[in-house]
Amino acid sequence: MLETLDAAAVRRWCASGLTALRTHQGEIDDLNVYPVPDGDTGTNLVLTLTSAQQALAMDLGTLPDDGHTPHGHALRLMARGALLGARGNSGVILSQILRGLADTLAAVPAVRGRQLADALADATTAAYAAVARPVEGTLLSVVAAAAHAARRADSDDLRAVARAAAEAAAHALARTPEQLPELARAGVVDAGGRGLCLLLDALVEVITGESPAQPAPASPARRAPVTAVRESGSDAYAYEVQYLLDATDEAVTRLRAELDALGDSLAIVGDGAGTWNVHVHVNDIGAAVEAGVVAGRPHRISVTRFADQGAPAPQAPLPEGRAAVVVATGAGIAELFAAEGAVVVPANPSTGELLDAIRATGAARVVVLPNDPNTQSVASAAAKEAHGLGVKVSVVPTRSPVQALAALAVRDPKRRFEDDVIAMAEAAGACRYAEVCHAAREALTVAGPARPGDVLALVEGEVHLIGQDLVDTCAAVVDRMLGGGGELVTLLCGADAPAGLADRVRAHVERAWPFVEVQAYEGGQPHYPLLVGVE
Repeated sequence: MLETLDAAAVRRWCASGLTALRTHQGEIDDLNVYPVPDGDTGTNLVLTLTSAQQALAMDLGTLPDDGHTPHGHALRLMARGALLGARGNSGVILSQILRGLADTLAAVPAVRGRQLADALADATTAAYAAVARPVEGTLLSVVAAAAHAARRADSDDLRAVARAAAEAAAHALARTPEQLPELARAGVVDAGGRGLCLLLDALVEVITGESPAQPAPASPARRAPVTAVRESGSDAYAYEVQYLLDATDEAVTRLRAELDALGDSLAIVGDGAGTWNVHVHVNDIGAAVEAGVVAGRPHRISVTRFADQGAPAPQAPLPEGRAAVVVATGAGIAELFAAEGAVVVPANPSTGELLDAIRATGAARVVVLPNDPNTQSVASAAAKEAHGLGVKVSVVPTRSPVQALAALAVRDPKRRFEDDVIAMAEAAGACRYAEVCHAAREALTVAGPARPGDVLALVEGEVHLIGQDLVDTCAAVVDRMLGGGGELVTLLCGADAPAGLADRVRAHVERAWPFVEVQAYEGGQPHYPLLVGVE
């Protein structure tokens, strides 16, 4: 049992809370009915707290350099991670609850009962401030009840205050159907409030070593499938827009007014250092994003069209399946990878985007094919983060899409995962690749000086040929590659490739190398009229 809340306890609380949310993710998804049936609150809370845990994991073992206590530093990391990964209204509100706790406890030397009560009160204030139009009978009511009970306990006993908060939250959750008719009609309690109760229960367990006995939530009533999926707000708006924003306080004040006039379910929350999480339901997507551009620098923009989503089935525990995530630079290349059963990510992804794709596979073992030297480090970072989520990820260091096609062609689910990864890596390594493009400026290369407009043929990233005619240079680089051996040539034509390029290169190969097979596809990649692979 703990007398005070230290940094190690904060980390255990985050991990335990995330485990509880994952365990009850499907249940919480099914609870969501306010104001129309929704199926993603449990998922949003899991993703938000996952981001919080990642922030803690990436900073594991470091000492605070901001003058805060170790436990305050851990809470700040947890809060900022939650903010950056917040999904939906529930995730945004949760991030502010965590920020309220962090702001209050950051400089407190020892966190005992009264300090925790003060922090919960500030967390409640932050949560209400996060929502443009607060509604009782939701997560807000539950956190307010927890804070009120913690203050009423009037004790320095950390265990007594934590228990009082968790018990009051459970009772407030049970009362949410009395506050919201929609919940009463469906026979359920508030979904976000249920998630908060799980987190408070996890905190009690970390502090006391005992699992609190709380009443189970009401079971969701049977309801017909729906197409309008949202977490809050009216059904008058068709899209959910969410993004991170780097902006000043003054700019965000103006943005808040603009977005409030565009839609509803508005929540804008910050980390105190110039980064904000913006969430709103609108009909005019462009106006919502443009308002963010005017206010500052929006990034990680996501748009959900409610009509495209049905309420998803409760998520099962992570299956022992396998999957592949591949980075693609063109529409045709993406289609080729998708046909191989891979999850496709657009070019130049962030670590977060790759991690989202890995999670989206629903598999316990995932191979990532970055297809670009610059993306390999990002893929490695995403693999490291996924490991903390219980997903085993291996990165096959492909440097070109043709290598990824070779790797995917040898996948065999009957092999051990480790052996399959080795086979894919060997296939990718055995595939030599070339890129043909036009020089944009004068340059001195190992093949000689190049002038703007010259055709360059790069083999394994190095300029090998400089020509004037695109078809002739393409044929010449294939000859050079086949001179070192090869049985299969793969051609991927780019978005700006002239008509008939692949046919003319294929005809050349058939004449000069009659025993070599040629496969040609429309890749659609920019900048490179032709990508070549030789196996």
